[in-house]
Amino acid sequence: MPQKIATLFFALVIVGLYLLDWDRKRRTSLALWIPVAWFSIAASRTPAQWLTMTGAANLTAAMTPEQIVDGSPFDRYFLTAIVALSVIVLLSRRGKVRTLLRANLPIVLFFLYCAISIIWSDYHVVALKRWIKAVGDVAMVLIVLSDDNPSAAVKRLLTRVGFLLVPASILLANYYPVWGKAWGEWGGTGFYRGVATSKNELGGVCLLFGVASLWRFCEAFRDRDMLHRLKDLMAESPILGFVVWLLDKHRLRHLIAHGALLAMVVFLFLKANVMTAMSCFVMASGLIVATHLRALAQRPGVVRALAVLMIAVSVAALFFNVGGDLVETIGRDSTLTGRTELWKHVLALSPNALLGTGFENFWLPRRLDELWGLYWWHPNEAHNGYIEVFINLGVVGLVMLGAVIVTSYRKIFAAVRRNPEEGGL
Repeated sequence: MPQKIATLFFALVIVGLYLLDWDRKRRTSLALWIPVAWFSIAASRTPAQWLTMTGAANLTAAMTPEQIVDGSPFDRYFLTAIVALSVIVLLSRRGKVRTLLRANLPIVLFFLYCAISIIWSDYHVVALKRWIKAVGDVAMVLIVLSDDNPSAAVKRLLTRVGFLLVPASILLANYYPVWGKAWGEWGGTGFYRGVATSKNELGGVCLLFGVASLWRFCEAFRDRDMLHRLKDLMAESPILGFVVWLLDKHRLRHLIAHGALLAMVVFLFLKANVMTAMSCFVMASGLIVATHLRALAQRPGVVRALAVLMIAVSVAALFFNVGGDLVETIGRDSTLTGRTELWKHVLALSPNALLGTGFENFWLPRRLDELWGLYWWHPNEAHNGYIEVFINLGVVGLVMLGAVIVTSYRKIFAAVRRNPEEGGL
């Protein structure tokens, strides 16, 4: 298929997905477009990268340690404008925002510690800029959750971004390979990266929006209002009830839209060969389906046990070298494609085990120069979230993150008990 026709086709697919999922009853604030813009950038590429890639401007992306310190002025101004807009919105909703912050005190304390860690960082200005950007993530979440209809806002945010990025990734990888594919040190056929900057980031995009679409698919499949209507119809005529269930327009549109996106996500998983993200997707899907099965939804202890089991198996296989065959079964070598060696070097360069280097200050000149001299692929992250927190924020940061995870875990299962369908995500 020629590029122009393919572009038109995928544009129509994206519009079609939006129309299929549209629900007039689900009203949300116009301010939701602010986190949609932020989320779309965070899940793909920066504005400077998009403009440089398309030829609309020549804004060179950071390629050297020194450029990473300076960052892109265009990106900085663009994201600052979005953060400023979010602050204006949150000030107008300060009552709801105050309530949300009080209900999530461990997260507030964690970000306060991140701000304090700027004091002992090597690059204070860089750390401050990155902290403001990180707080921007929190601001976007607050905009969504402080909406008059937070449940609808979450759904609309995920669909607006997912319906754009997933089809666009297939388009770029297949018809614009210069943008949508990347090549290794020795060339080769290239691997999918779509709208992201690497195949691992594409895997994250597929994981996030695949899980969200599966949640919406299960929700449409078990529409409570529809099920109540069907009980009366089935009592009168089982055949009529089945036909109505099958042809319900509202329900069918959502099933088609999210079923189509799930198919695209599976396609990208297979083509990009991101086995870690795919494995996480399979496990998360199992939990979501479990929360939508009435027999299991009424037994939260079973769902909790499944979650703990999946986490335990993953941690044992990936971090304690238990079950090397299991890791190799999902297409990864027992060293996680050399990442265990990277972890050793990264931990050896960590100067302060208690407090870390300061907020997002590890991957900067000196340490970055040394690591880039060892690895041709120029790593700029540890590929392990807990190690990343440790090298930047130390043991104190890990303990505070642990408090966030534990409290979040409790709230998640409390939500599942209250509403299995909503809490299932």
